[in-house]
Amino acid sequence: MPTFLPVRRPSEAAPPPARPARAATAPLRRRWATVVAVLLLLAQMAVGMVTGAARQTPTIDEPVYAGTALVYVREHSLRFNPEHPPLGKLIVASGEVFARPRLAPGFQGDQGALGRRLLYESGNDAWRVMFWARLPVIVLTLLFGLVVFAFARDLTGRLGGLAALALYAFSPDLIAHGALATLDVPAVGFVLVSVWLVWRARARPLPYLPLAGLALGAAAATKMSTLPAIPVVLGLAAWSYATARGTGDGERASARGAGDGERTFRARLRPLLRAAGAAAGVGLVAVAVVWAAYLVVDPRLRWAAAAHGVPEVHGPRGLLVRALPFPEPYRDGMRLQFGFENKPWQGFLFGHVYTGNRWYYLPAALLVKTPLGMLALWAAGAVALFAAVRARAAAPYVLLPPAVLLMVAMDGARNFGTRYALFMPVFLAVAAACVLAVRRRWAYGAVAVLVGLVAVSSLRTYPYYLPYANEAFGGPAKTRLRLHDANVDWGQDLGRLAGRLRERYPGEKVWLVYKGSGVPSWYGIHAADPRKADPREVRGLLVVSDSSIAKARGRLALLLRDSREVDEVGHSITIFRR
Repeated sequence: MPTFLPVRRPSEAAPPPARPARAATAPLRRRWATVVAVLLLLAQMAVGMVTGAARQTPTIDEPVYAGTALVYVREHSLRFNPEHPPLGKLIVASGEVFARPRLAPGFQGDQGALGRRLLYESGNDAWRVMFWARLPVIVLTLLFGLVVFAFARDLTGRLGGLAALALYAFSPDLIAHGALATLDVPAVGFVLVSVWLVWRARARPLPYLPLAGLALGAAAATKMSTLPAIPVVLGLAAWSYATARGTGDGERASARGAGDGERTFRARLRPLLRAAGAAAGVGLVAVAVVWAAYLVVDPRLRWAAAAHGVPEVHGPRGLLVRALPFPEPYRDGMRLQFGFENKPWQGFLFGHVYTGNRWYYLPAALLVKTPLGMLALWAAGAVALFAAVRARAAAPYVLLPPAVLLMVAMDGARNFGTRYALFMPVFLAVAAACVLAVRRRWAYGAVAVLVGLVAVSSLRTYPYYLPYANEAFGGPAKTRLRLHDANVDWGQDLGRLAGRLRERYPGEKVWLVYKGSGVPSWYGIHAADPRKADPREVRGLLVVSDSSIAKARGRLALLLRDSREVDEVGHSITIFRR
């Protein structure tokens, strides 16, 4: 008897085989693994920064910013620190107010004396005030790390994002300066955010370009050294709008239907005008943010330029200052900065003291203070941005802003440290991740090995990130032989020195040459200045900041020549015995 197999109707078709549970959960596992990796990288960075914030005494600039920030929020006055815009100091104030420091209103001294009055002469706990002032910068630094991750992930995927974040999170310079109540990391971070948002505007201009304007304005309202990035970001904004998906459909249709050259010309001109308008809109938002930062401090913009000794600025610089659509205090701050650039500052590089600028100073300092694996990945990433087709479109966004900022910074008169070039480890962390865009198996292994070397080098310097130097230059103990100032010794180890003297040298006579803003007696260090005494009287411990050793002349040089080195503190202060 024949057998008949049942025929299924289409509606009764057999269901597809069930997807294996392991395949279904794999993306979720990868997502959670990524989240855990991001949190671990940021956690180790946070440990380094919080340790620095808790143990380091105020660096040279921090008391000025802390005192000015408090005057901003309590007295709504712009009279202190006019050479920098207000936003960065308002960020510092957002944490500082939680310490509830005492400061009598109406202080009439200069901004350096204001910082000393706040920290050491008003009955405040300087450790507590500075920790709370530094905390908002720490939080911002961690948030900027998330932007680095997101930017690199957009370009190269999840692993590229993690590689970029690792380079950012293990950067000794970023850990060191991200732990301070200064303006360098916030300013650079806001530039990064603006560029990332402009990059994302290639797909969706409307939500991202206004946000890019906010970030760009925040950078300009934090530090004037970011101004050269404004035309770059505006140009990238115009390019992103012009190439955005869907923005040129109507114009292309008009061009196809045009019957004469004039209509075709209009159709081609219209998207260019719209792109220029989009960039102008970003610029207007940025200008509004700068104005808002000043108006928040003082809605009446009370300002007396004569009281601050604002110099006259002529030539192209003067025309630039007058042309900027910013408040008068901002323009006077630029005049003050140009005045600083005209001063004969001293520098120190590879054992040589000099006066004036060395154009190669910042590249040389970066070579010393950047981990070797990071340098290799920076170079490879820059090449990969042009070599890998899938990353090539991002090359102007990732490389052009830091290149322009570096060229301007190299021309600066103040050769004081790599803090003037922090945009390099920020932007080039994203560039380094583009090595993975090559899509070769060796690339993944090479990136993993080099990131591992960076991590080891960074962790070995804990907790002394500020004087870091890579292994090719002898590590942080040898940085003082090659660089000075904010590269090594910015006054951060006065508290550690006090502890060392109590533990190892109790009751001994101390002679001190300290370069910093701290007050030694507040920390229990009672010492005399050996440069003001007869050399025959200088006996006992001679304690000297390494930046002062680097530039020692006259009596101090003679004293050091006859002294024996016995100890060091934080790789920034050396103790001699006479």
